[in-house]
This record gives sequence, C-alpha cells and structure tokens, in this order.
Amino acid sequence: MPEYSSLLTTSKKEITNMGLYRSSSHVFWRCKYHLVWTPKYRFKILRDKVGKELYRTIYILCNMKDCEVLELNIQPDHVHLVVIVPPKLSISTLMGVLKGRSAIRLYNRFPHIRKKLWGNHFWARGYFVDTVGVNEEIIRRYVKHQDKKDQEIEQQMELLQD
Repeated sequence: MPEYSSLLTTSKKEITNMGLYRSSSHVFWRCKYHLVWTPKYRFKILRDKVGKELYRTIYILCNMKDCEVLELNIQPDHVHLVVIVPPKLSISTLMGVLKGRSAIRLYNRFPHIRKKLWGNHFWARGYFVDTVGVNEEIIRRYVKHQDKKDQEIEQQMELLQD
C-alpha cells in the first residue's frame, strides 16, 4: 500500500488504477464499513422469502445511494453487510435509508409480519458499525460464513439440552 504523502504527487488515473482508492471530484477515498442490525425484539423473521426479499432490497437501495455491497449475509435474526460508502454519504443516512425503506417494503410484501411486530417498528433501534481496513479479508470471511457458525452453535446447544 502506498504512503499517503506519495498519493498527493500521483495522478488521479494512477491512484484509481491501483484499485485501492476511488475518486470523485477532488477526493480520493476508501471507505469500507461492516454494518450489523437486527429486527425488533431480535425475532427470527428474516427467513425464506422475507430474507430473500430483504437481500434484493439491500442491493437495490445500496445501488441507489452509489454504495457497493462487498458481502451481505442475512441470518434469521440479524443482518451483516460489508459495504463501500462514498464520503458524501454518512453512515447514519445510509442506515436510515436501509432500515426505513426495507421495513416499508417488507411490510407491504408480507402483511403477516405486522401481527408479530406491533407498533410499526420492524427494526430494533441502533446498529453496529466498524470501519474495514487491513482486516478486510478476515471480516469478509466472517460475514460470508456467519450462518455456518450459527448452525454449529445451535447444534452444540441441542446436544447440551439432550
């Protein structure tokens, strides 16, 4: 990885060709984030068709906001997203769009969810965010294989209960 001071004397084309940074206007940037959020009461409702619809919705919304999804894993009770976000967009704005618009879409597509989640709140308050840098590959692998880890834990819990 080049030193930051050397980037100032490097041409825009050379920097973007390195693949490490993106550019817009007068800005060179690399903003990658790991985001996690959960449904209200951590209900396990993101299964089957609901999970698939949420998956599509997140890709559509990220694309609309000029974000690039690197990894996305939807578990029954939480969502992991590794995403590139342009510096013009704050994380809180992105999360507001993702949670707000996806809730509306899921409620419209699956009206039965309203019976389980009262008060018109699909998502729990808040979210987890971490910047992704040197440890990107580790985080992406973790997100990609999250469901396997959850299955192993559930199997161990079942063995303990027997």
